[in-house]
Amino acid sequence: MNESGLDGRLSGPLGGRTAGALERVFGHRSIGDLLAHYPRRYAHHGELTQLGGLPVGENVALVADVVRASVRPMNKRKGTIFEAVISDGRGILTLTFFNQTWRKEELVPGARGVFSGKISSYRGSMQLTHPDYKLFEKSGMSDDDARVWATTPIPIYAATSSIQTWTIEKSIAVVLDYLTTFGVYDPVPAAIRESEGLLEYATALERIHRPRNDDDWKHARRTLRFHEAFVLQAALIESRAQAREQMAMARVAEPGGPLDRFDAQLPFSLTGDQTAVGEAITADLVQRNPMNRLVQGEVGSGKTLVALRAMLTVAQDGGQTALLAPTEVLAAQHMRSIVAALGPDLAADMAPVLLTGRMPAADRKRALLRIVGGQAKIVVGTHALLSDVVEFYDLGLIVIDEQHRFGVDQRDTLRRKSAAHPHTLVLTATPIPRTVAMTVFGDLDVSTITELPVGRKGIETFVVPLAVKPTWMPRVWARMREEIDLGRQAFVVCPAIDSDRDGEPGDESVSEADGDAGRPIATVFDTASSLRAEPSLHGLTIEILHGRMTTDEKDDIMLRFAAGDIDVLVTTTVIEVGVDVPNASTMIVLDADRFGVSQLHQLRGRVGRGSVPGLCLLVTNAAPETTSLERVEAVASTTDGFELAQRDLELRREGDVLGGAQSGGRSSLRLLRVATDGDVIMRAREAAEALHADDPGFTRHPALREAIDRRLDETEREAMSKS
Repeated sequence: MNESGLDGRLSGPLGGRTAGALERVFGHRSIGDLLAHYPRRYAHHGELTQLGGLPVGENVALVADVVRASVRPMNKRKGTIFEAVISDGRGILTLTFFNQTWRKEELVPGARGVFSGKISSYRGSMQLTHPDYKLFEKSGMSDDDARVWATTPIPIYAATSSIQTWTIEKSIAVVLDYLTTFGVYDPVPAAIRESEGLLEYATALERIHRPRNDDDWKHARRTLRFHEAFVLQAALIESRAQAREQMAMARVAEPGGPLDRFDAQLPFSLTGDQTAVGEAITADLVQRNPMNRLVQGEVGSGKTLVALRAMLTVAQDGGQTALLAPTEVLAAQHMRSIVAALGPDLAADMAPVLLTGRMPAADRKRALLRIVGGQAKIVVGTHALLSDVVEFYDLGLIVIDEQHRFGVDQRDTLRRKSAAHPHTLVLTATPIPRTVAMTVFGDLDVSTITELPVGRKGIETFVVPLAVKPTWMPRVWARMREEIDLGRQAFVVCPAIDSDRDGEPGDESVSEADGDAGRPIATVFDTASSLRAEPSLHGLTIEILHGRMTTDEKDDIMLRFAAGDIDVLVTTTVIEVGVDVPNASTMIVLDADRFGVSQLHQLRGRVGRGSVPGLCLLVTNAAPETTSLERVEAVASTTDGFELAQRDLELRREGDVLGGAQSGGRSSLRLLRVATDGDVIMRAREAAEALHADDPGFTRHPALREAIDRRLDETEREAMSKS
């Protein structure tokens, strides 16, 4: 079989019923999909899985012995209850069956097997109600067979109540046997495979699913991890090469043009990093192939200024820029900042316009006419820019702010609004570890800004650990009052808008803290109400801001806050990025353990942006020695966003780091972990780059070519399923 066999429908070897169930539950359509459903762990017939600490409410699969079994009548109605107690020698678990006394013939003391179901708690004891199980059989074995049986690893798959781990195991066995008739070609060339000490692809698939011993699956995992990294990097390298082959219009900043006029009126000097990144962008823009550059930088490092200088370069000969922002608050903030930075004369020439989904119809129509007519050289907007009714006169540059809020499909939608391939500049204030940059943004050139503008006073961050210091909360509000009495302003951030626990769209902030699922979390409405009633805050102007407000309401609040008319703004993460009020000195985050490391760093970056020092208080009820508290303490320990990004990568789940929106399907990593597999990713990229240099398009490596195409098909399929 060639690589295309992995594209075959599962209904071929498995039949329509089983194939349909696998697609419905897991989304598996092809043979390759199912074979990439790797075991989550391995158990042994002679080595029991620990029962202690099983999570209530989750589906589990475990290996254990039946200790005792009994049948008793129900108390309040007719029928019987059969109970079997299983143990691993350290913990016990009860299996409960209603009106199924025949199970006593199978679940006898001494029986051993795999038991699967949803963990529940009854009268303080852990139990599985009507679990599925598969008992092991040893009868008739020779001593040698028994030894092999006892040491053979048992693959345990991620399963559900409708498809058990042994059903997946059986289906994969059928598929593996089916493939042996044809053979599986390896996307990794033999020379690379040999230098890395890898198994052949077909052997690795066999041994990860049907290992004879632990060494088998460990070697297979190492092989398939490199395989995954190699195919991904080859796809990214090819994507980058193809993008560079597109034709774009060269944009040159002529002497005396908009860029020179802007630079001449700047009241400060650019930082060294701003200058270096600006020069890289200028060099990109003069080429006839499109720029595809990611600029990452610390909060407040001046990325928007770098982007504005690129916009003015493009505007030299009438070109337009579309700046795509994730929220209306941020889009409006960008618009105000750009107009202020340009000054009256340049603003008149650039005629920037704002386009959002909630604009009044008349304003929206005027904006659309100025865009299609070419008068507006700078267009700032939200997802409304992606609408079919938006047409540009000459779209030369796309600037995407906070790339993690958008998908690659949205980037491509904007690109299609230009006759020529526009240049693209992606901005992120969330520093990205190198392994993530290579995995998610491997098709982009990456520039970094670490220097902060001169004059920034910095930010002090402190944890308020209410679990151990419950009396500290009054001091938090007293400290905020002290800052306000100095003529400054404060943000108070809550993880939810109201008691329905609504956060902002795409927000991380409503995730549960460790062991704290039942405690109410701080909400905007309740917090604002309590602060207005707080005697120590008497006389202060306290307002709220959240994503369910209308555009006009949000704009009015932000303008009043920026003007100093509001002392305390109680808000959600709608102010996480881009909001720039230099007089705001204090950031108080309530239930800080409900936020991710990078998100807390972003929120902290809203203060200390002017000539006054910033103060950030992270209030948490997280218990000591929990991951939730560890996240908060990590943020307080440093203001280095790049150090925090690496720490975030180590603390968070992989899916959170590689969200599907930002990666356009590249998040579907099976074995590869960017937090720990940096060396694998680096080696895979180097090998893929060398191969691509020798064989552009990988035409001499058909197995790799088909593996890349399959990955692109997966990307499109995932994008369609999320649209």
